[in-house]
Amino acid sequence: MLARALLRQAARRPAFAAASTRCYSATALSLEKLNVAGLADRVNLSGRNVLVRVDLNVPLAKDDVTVTDDTRLRAIVPTTKFLLDEGANVILCSHFGRPKGKVVETGKNGRLTPVVEPLKALLGTDVRKVDDCVGESAESAAAQLTSGDVLLLENTRFHAGETKNDPTLAAGLGKLADYFVMYAFGILNGGG
Repeated sequence: MLARALLRQAARRPAFAAASTRCYSATALSLEKLNVAGLADRVNLSGRNVLVRVDLNVPLAKDDVTVTDDTRLRAIVPTTKFLLDEGANVILCSHFGRPKGKVVETGKNGRLTPVVEPLKALLGTDVRKVDDCVGESAESAAAQLTSGDVLLLENTRFHAGETKNDPTLAAGLGKLADYFVMYAFGILNGGG
């Protein structure tokens, strides 16, 4: 649901902005559906921030910190590595459980911290995490990315608007990146 709002928000943005502001324009490219290889064929991704909506809703052991099945983590590796090979800065966002708009520190509805180490191992690169998905901390972390960095945003469902197509949340996410890739198709189609 949030992906639809994010795409609508991107289409409404003006084609110009201050140099320090990332913006989308409502061009045929920004509204055209492309796979990541098609995107890389059309634009130079080197040094550009690419927000990738992924499904990191993985099961945890009773200790609330150990991932017991990394299938969903392994599924995002090829796309993430492709973008990194193209020189992109990859910003991953996902929900985790159903915290209903409240910050939960641990457990199946909690922070995405348990997936950081497994992602580092699978990707073979550092994965930085921020404790929000929008706002000043996320914007600052996204602005500091350099070619080939991976940033993991905090659980999007800590914001009640994530399940309501909130345009403010979509705009906040849109500030972080030059391009958006929807990789969590089950979430797009109402699953998860």
